Amino acid sequence: MHRQTGRTLLSALLALSLTLPAFARRSHGSNDRASFGSDITIAEGETVGDVACAFCSVHIHGDVTGDVAVAFGSVTVDPGRTISGDTAILKGDLYLGEGSTVHGDLAMMAGSDHLADGATINGSRAIIPEPIGTLILLAPLLTLIGIIWLIVYLVRRNRYRFPAYPQGRGIHPPPPPPAR
Repeated sequence: MHRQTGRTLLSALLALSLTLPAFARRSHGSNDRASFGSDITIAEGETVGDVACAFCSVHIHGDVTGDVAVAFGSVTVDPGRTISGDTAILKGDLYLGEGSTVHGDLAMMAGSDHLADGATINGSRAIIPEPIGTLILLAPLLTLIGIIWLIVYLVRRNRYRFPAYPQGRGIHPPPPPPAR
């Protein structure tokens, strides 16, 4: 009985320790944004921290004090607005309006940057253009498909082939017509 109580207590402590991070609060007021599948719009006059988005786009009408990370979407920055941190975009484009600024670095794969007059990127740029970036993204998948195809090919090639039956497979040709 004592052993079962210990196990129950241990299970309760384990469950509590696993769920405790869900109840934790940050000491500083976080104004970060994150989304999966739905666009993020930062309103005019609004200031946010970090922005992370997958399968969606980010529309910046205000200011971003942190980093911006987007996968399979685009980033549009209104004229005169700033991104204080770094910007990373995977399979998407960056549109900077006139006079807008990215103070950090820009890293893009399979996308392009569209800068209006007066738009600046203060950090370094690392841009892999569309065809090459897409090939790099698809390389692991294409390699896996090639390996599977090779295995299937080798298994089928080395399968045991049954010898041909002397009379075929039970289907005989029709008898010749009777002689007249």
